[in-house]
Amino acid sequence: MTTETDSSFLAACRCEPAAHVPVWFMRQAGRALPEYRAARRHGSLLDSVQSPDLAAELTLQPVRRYGVDAAILFSDIVVPVASIGFGVALHAGVGPVVERPFTGAADLSRLRPLEPDLDIPYVLEAVRILRRELQVPLIGFAGAPFTVASYLVEGGPSRDQAKTKSLMYTEPGLWAELLDRLADISLVSLQAQIAAGAQAVQLFDSWAGTLSPADYTRYVLPASRKVLSGLAETAVPRIHFGVGTGELLRLMAEAGADVVGVDWRVPLDEARLRIGHEVAIQGNLDPSVVLAGWEATRAQAERVLSEGGGYGHIFNLGHGVLPQSDPGVLAELVAFCHDHHPGP
Repeated sequence: MTTETDSSFLAACRCEPAAHVPVWFMRQAGRALPEYRAARRHGSLLDSVQSPDLAAELTLQPVRRYGVDAAILFSDIVVPVASIGFGVALHAGVGPVVERPFTGAADLSRLRPLEPDLDIPYVLEAVRILRRELQVPLIGFAGAPFTVASYLVEGGPSRDQAKTKSLMYTEPGLWAELLDRLADISLVSLQAQIAAGAQAVQLFDSWAGTLSPADYTRYVLPASRKVLSGLAETAVPRIHFGVGTGELLRLMAEAGADVVGVDWRVPLDEARLRIGHEVAIQGNLDPSVVLAGWEATRAQAERVLSEGGGYGHIFNLGHGVLPQSDPGVLAELVAFCHDHHPGP
């Protein structure tokens, strides 16, 4: 079991000296791994999440294969709302699909408080198994209120968030209540994961990049801040990540993050100027580069490491591992990052 004093990942999260640049990958457990595909031949993703032994095995696979510095729990951001009976399913190749989308105030009653021991005991058991098995820190996670709300309102994935923004603009009071309830659900889920043994957490706001800074500040920041500030007393590192959020990086840090994840669109040295030097950064290799082979990946990784500056930098992709990625290239990438020593 990894201790607080021998983890480069935890040190980098806190902007403390680290032995090497730590690295892990979003969606590191996934279809890029043949062992993942073999283990998940049958059943839905939710079936796998609800089997603690299988969820733990899927979490461990990329740690064994790649030698990454952190594991992220195998689960999904909609598991909590699915567990309280909102009617969310995960469809392969599509993502979350909501049987009856959120359309008005009457639907608030469908968002009862999360009771972790009753609603997501399988998640907590997987965390406990992993803490016994892992030699690297375990990252728990949850969906940020805006992103979870967008799935509930849209009924599934949406690139423009038209229905979500319409609700946000036309019924701001109802919108605030929706996000507040989702903030409570995410916060309670993360608190339970930490109590079970998670050593860091990541709040995924995958769709926040569709918002302007003004709209993010008014309609989203209070709920995200409620989640992240609610974890302050746990002292675990809090990572805040979104896609296309270059104009929101400072605000995402202000929400209470110890680490801000940056996608590939913003150079890390520029991201530091926006975020500030008191907060660590995570990222930000374009996931598509991995598909071009090792030489192209190495060249781009050198640039990312240079822009990251080493100190207070966790190497990651700018989004998740693509299913067609070569695991061999990712393993070489981890070794390459480990040979890069942080700055002072």
